[in-house]
Amino acid sequence: MPIAILALALSAFAIGTTEFVIVGLVPTIAQDLGVSLPSAGLLVSLYALGVAVGAPVLTALTGRWNRKAVLLSVMTLFTVGNLLAWLAPGYSSLVVARLLTGLAHGVFFAIGSTIATSLVSKDREAGAIALMFTGLTVALVTGVPLGTWIGQHFGWRATFLAVSALGLLALVGSALLVPGNLKQSAPATLRQQLAVLTQPRLLLVYAMTAVGYGGTFVAFTYLAPILQQVSGFAPGAVGLIMLVYGVSVAVGNIWGGRLADRRGPVRALSLIFAALAAVLALFTATAGNPVTAVLTVLIWGAFAFGNVPGLQVYVVQLAEKFAPQAVDVASGLNIAAFNVGIAIGSVLGGAVIEHLTLMDTPWIGALIVLLALFLTLLSGRLDRRAASAATVPAGCA
Repeated sequence: MPIAILALALSAFAIGTTEFVIVGLVPTIAQDLGVSLPSAGLLVSLYALGVAVGAPVLTALTGRWNRKAVLLSVMTLFTVGNLLAWLAPGYSSLVVARLLTGLAHGVFFAIGSTIATSLVSKDREAGAIALMFTGLTVALVTGVPLGTWIGQHFGWRATFLAVSALGLLALVGSALLVPGNLKQSAPATLRQQLAVLTQPRLLLVYAMTAVGYGGTFVAFTYLAPILQQVSGFAPGAVGLIMLVYGVSVAVGNIWGGRLADRRGPVRALSLIFAALAAVLALFTATAGNPVTAVLTVLIWGAFAFGNVPGLQVYVVQLAEKFAPQAVDVASGLNIAAFNVGIAIGSVLGGAVIEHLTLMDTPWIGALIVLLALFLTLLSGRLDRRAASAATVPAGCA
């Protein structure tokens, strides 16, 4: 593999770290800035909103730019956004910094796969994409717990400074290693992207993605305060538990992909959503004991991210049928749907804390995931109905 892909993987590592490390720092930021837990949790929502906007809109607006120029611009914005977070004098400025960083995240993952595949031959494209996304997986396993540990011991600002240093390193690596004459396909216009949203079957999958992911983040956004206030862990232990969660996520991603390959995306997603709802409901009872809380978090991580491969594969399969001219756009919009779910789930979790209690977030998240299960079963039924209609002879219709 060209060494330039390692620069992309480093960028993915830095971006993945800054996206999820905030979860472990919510109590620390809330206390330091004198805001409520729901307000600190809003930093997760606004970042996700930036990703959801940046992926389709900014990618379309920069579609005619040189790919390397877009990459360097995005990593510059990412680095500056984290530096602003480090220097943020108060809550409002931290909100702006997170929003800017989210915009960079959305564009990077929208163009990253294209850049990676343009660096290798046709038969090595899947490996190139996998190598780039390894950075994101490693971020969940090492970057997030390490960033949480830094924030717990040296202050949350130190975490953003460390991530900005990673961003700068990735920026320099991309500038030196990524060639400037990357092949470039015809850019997708904003109209083409919006046309995908007129396809009911794709909209149903986007709803599955947003609801399924959103249910998880109702509780996951506030995992750190649950572990501290309910399970009784010291703040310094949260980073280690995030390490456990990250390892589980990595295993769950691989397992979820293989399950979707063997049983098909609908059957795999049905199983994963049902198990995820059960685990979230179980966490309501197990969070009060440190041992059972960690064991539940371990299982939770596998199912929470095990749905990602199946959802992405399913979107591509349906896009090839209903929007063959915009498969990449449809796939990119599913990334936006993930982040819409994160944003809505985080906001809803904050509302639950304000009006109910911290431990009402897991079971309410479970109910939302059950809605994702219902939507999945509905989509599978529509698939079977379409398959049956296609096999009926024209004269018998």
